[in-house]
Amino acid sequence: MSNAIPTAKPADPLSPQQLAFRHAMAHLPAAVCIITTDGAAGRCGITASAVCSVTDSPPTVLVCLNQRSAMHDVFKENGHLCVNVLSGEHEQLAMHFSGATRLPMAERFGLDDWRPGVSSQPVLAGALVKLQGQIKDSKAVGSHSVLFVELDKIEVSEERDSLIYFNRLFHTVQPTRAAS
Repeated sequence: MSNAIPTAKPADPLSPQQLAFRHAMAHLPAAVCIITTDGAAGRCGITASAVCSVTDSPPTVLVCLNQRSAMHDVFKENGHLCVNVLSGEHEQLAMHFSGATRLPMAERFGLDDWRPGVSSQPVLAGALVKLQGQIKDSKAVGSHSVLFVELDKIEVSEERDSLIYFNRLFHTVQPTRAAS
């Protein structure tokens, strides 16, 4: 398997409504995650903030992936992934996995401490939260696929800060304790 990243499909021009939507969503703070997979279709990871809980019976999250992404089909074909929720120390790693630095995929995985997960998907040792699971369903909605991921393993690192994306910038949020 080549380490080259396939070229993404070209995007159509955005309408004023789409631009307004994107601007509004930039003002919705969200956790920054690196979504990873490994398997017969290859090893890859992407930075994403479109991750959300669905249900705890069984524990399920959704992950939204752009269908034009060069890695979209790799995730779907492998059928499993890990949602690595980042802490503030991982801002540069998030930039690399977003593709902004154009660092080759194999080199991105050499930048930090990654270990194989339940189904071989890369798990970031220092991530705030690690959610490993199987893609149980997928729905195409407009330009994206909504992947429903049933979790096999859940790990949380307490007392860590969190990296969020708000107003098109990264921010670190410190944990606070509620007054007793």
